[in-house]
Amino acid sequence: MTAPTTQAIRVHGLEKSYKDLKVLRGVDFDVARGSIFALLGSNGAGKTTVVRILATLLRADAGTAEVDGFDVAAQAAEVRERFSLTGQFAAVDEILTGRENLVLIARLRHLEGPGTIADDLLERFSLTQVATRKVSTYSGGMRRRLDIAMSLIGNPPVIFLDEPTTGLDPQARIEVWQAVRELADSGTTVLLTTQYLEEAEQLADRIAILDEGRIIVNGTLAELKRLLPPTQVEYVEKQPTLEDVFLALVSESTDTTDTTDE
Repeated sequence: MTAPTTQAIRVHGLEKSYKDLKVLRGVDFDVARGSIFALLGSNGAGKTTVVRILATLLRADAGTAEVDGFDVAAQAAEVRERFSLTGQFAAVDEILTGRENLVLIARLRHLEGPGTIADDLLERFSLTQVATRKVSTYSGGMRRRLDIAMSLIGNPPVIFLDEPTTGLDPQARIEVWQAVRELADSGTTVLLTTQYLEEAEQLADRIAILDEGRIIVNGTLAELKRLLPPTQVEYVEKQPTLEDVFLALVSESTDTTDTTDE
């Protein structure tokens, strides 16, 4: 049995290398239940590797990770029952309608009342009006919302969203943001990986910046902004944006690494 905890995800000392390439160099973070946690970083920072380890798709070289109280290495079967993963591209069947996609997943998971489950999710994600249309006619935002809805079948307590708005236009991105907010409001724990600063700023309760395989800062948006002094423009105080914080910290981390390696 797993002991009750306020943390839905725990990661400590996570390391991963591919031959001579060190992708993760001791990653640590916790994610509180019912919160949105953003793992922010550039391409190649190691975000997807973290998600793959948490999703039991990849084994870490060192460190530990838990999902809903279960160890991802020692209790992989239990972990898989407690999360859902939505990747960078919508995994939907374009030949089927939106409702048929949802019913299919519910049946594959041997759940009772697949039609009711599908209808409830269609309403929850504002897709009822397009439920009988083939997914091939959906916009990017509709497809992504359907993809997230499919991942919630079975009510997993944790959902991993790996770059959920990659390739979407601004309007579609806003639609997905609203869906993610509603997930957290309903009690689902969301681990979001993104390279979009605005996305992390808009959604996350806490933000961790991952750079070259290390977490270089972890805190709320307000805490991160306090890391840089406000700028003074014509006697008007201007608070630093998340972009200012990200660029300054990543640059500082890179400079430190370069000096250490010399």
